[in-house]
Amino acid sequence: HEKDAEVLPKIAEACSGRNLIIGPATDKNYKKIGAAVIAYNHTIVASTPIDVNLAKQLNILLGDLGVPDERIIMDPNIGGSSLGYGLEYTYTVMERARQAALTQGDVKLQFPMIANFATDVWKKKETKLISGEDPKMGDDITRGIMLEVVAGIAFLLAGADILVMRHPEAVKLIRKTIQGLTGS
Repeated sequence: HEKDAEVLPKIAEACSGRNLIIGPATDKNYKKIGAAVIAYNHTIVASTPIDVNLAKQLNILLGDLGVPDERIIMDPNIGGSSLGYGLEYTYTVMERARQAALTQGDVKLQFPMIANFATDVWKKKETKLISGEDPKMGDDITRGIMLEVVAGIAFLLAGADILVMRHPEAVKLIRKTIQGLTGS
């Protein structure tokens, strides 16, 4: 995160006024990145380990620094917990944050939420197992796409507003699912 605090403010300056989404900002580097976001009119990604209280605290710190509420996106930093038991835990934490925001009126948790999970999905052993090594597992590309889709749908249902995805077919399936759910 030291490198982020060094590089991201330079990117913010070079792209002044374009309203980039810049991050991750953590409790260790939020002052430098937050100052650049304010100075150059961007949006910040507030990244914390999977914990509602830490997310709220970082949002408060960014607000105290002067970052406007409409320029904060929460990142529950789902990391390697995007599948398996980690998915269930992450889902629960994201859901708790969203419920606190909506039902308890917690304004420091009412920010959009980003789920940056695709890189980790494609690192899982299930996606790396090549077709033919275990015929019961099926085609490796299809398996990876479906794992990315399953994780994406789960995070949408947990309250994510933005999904960071990798495979174009997974994106198409997520869009189709959203259209089916919204009737559009």
